[in-house]
Amino acid sequence: MSAPLAAAMLRYTQRQTAQSPYATAIDGVLILRSDHPTPPSYRLASPAMCIVAQGAKWATFGGSQLEYRAGQALVVGVEAPSLGRVFEARPDEPCLVLIVELDLGELRSVVEQMPRPPVAASQRARGVLVTDFDGPLADCALRLVRLLDTPEAVATIAPLIRREMSYWLLAGPHGGEVARFALADSPSQRVMNAIRSLRQRYAAPIHVDELASVAQLSRSAFHRQFKALTSLTPVQYQKQLRLLEARRLMLSQAIGVEAAAFAVGYESASQFSREYARMFGAPPSRDTKQLRPALEAG
Repeated sequence: MSAPLAAAMLRYTQRQTAQSPYATAIDGVLILRSDHPTPPSYRLASPAMCIVAQGAKWATFGGSQLEYRAGQALVVGVEAPSLGRVFEARPDEPCLVLIVELDLGELRSVVEQMPRPPVAASQRARGVLVTDFDGPLADCALRLVRLLDTPEAVATIAPLIRREMSYWLLAGPHGGEVARFALADSPSQRVMNAIRSLRQRYAAPIHVDELASVAQLSRSAFHRQFKALTSLTPVQYQKQLRLLEARRLMLSQAIGVEAAAFAVGYESASQFSREYARMFGAPPSRDTKQLRPALEAG
């Protein structure tokens, strides 16, 4: 099924005048096209299915690297810093990726309506996984892309197809893992509540006991489940979040290195520069100078 999906996505991208990533008429659905391998890039991943129709990518969460290629999807159930790269792409066979944001509330609603809901996975289930993308799921993805040819039908039909995708994802071989981070009172969902709290206050000093209290877990259980979900400790998560936000501020608002460091919670600009270079491979001034031309070019 990846060949028809790739053909439909290729036709869509060839009609576009902007550059990838392409926002579509369907809310929460993006199409990525890369004609060449890309350098590694950091981003804050959100709950989504990243479906590869052609080419191949890898993504790293903490110390765990996941590779996914045509016919496979990366399923992300938790907001977490990640490093990703397209490593198989060429002009005559570009890498094509369909990104469908996951609505955890809708997943929860679908679970509640299933006559035989999936059994939630173990307490240390990961928040990211790679799954084969075939059968009914692949059929849904193809219908979703083809729907872009009839914009007047999007508002009515797209929500139905996306809900169907939620069903087949839960009914598939990884349904228990998906259910775990969707169910409202699961330990994973409570850890995700703590992650949201951390994201809202990322510039403040971190207090693991407070986060554990939000998750309604002991400190040790919270620490274990946080790392199982994100592949990072809470301190590592906060550090990467701070550095990503500082990079965004320097690029989008053209503020200086010291101002960016203090804005995201660092007390020492020199420590900030050291940790920034360790994460992004270059000191802040050089890194942003290299990135700005591409940003200004769109």
